Amino acid sequence: MKTETVEIDDRFGEEWAGKYVFQEISWAKRSRIIQKHTKYHPVTGQVLSSDFVAVQAETIWASLKTQPENKSITLEKLLSDEEDGVPIGVGEFFSQVVNRLCGVTVEETKNSSGR
Repeated sequence: MKTETVEIDDRFGEEWAGKYVFQEISWAKRSRIIQKHTKYHPVTGQVLSSDFVAVQAETIWASLKTQPENKSITLEKLLSDEEDGVPIGVGEFFSQVVNRLCGVTVEETKNSSGR
């Protein structure tokens, strides 16, 4: 599986600075993450709702293999919408890395968000 190493400087704060290594996840893992956070109509199977933030957070978390020693990234922080959560810039950057690494297209992103 492919890996990608990225380094973040201190523009988001020292807590987030450092080297992060992400690894491509399997198709099965990604599918399970999507299904876990998507509600389907029991008869038609049509998507009723999807929690895109949870899908993206769990995908980032599943892909993250190495992070700085202070362990600034946790699934809880990725999911938090409070001040202790991941800054927008860091979350967006990690999303781009993971989507590129795992082959998630713009169309798949739209479909998983229920739009």
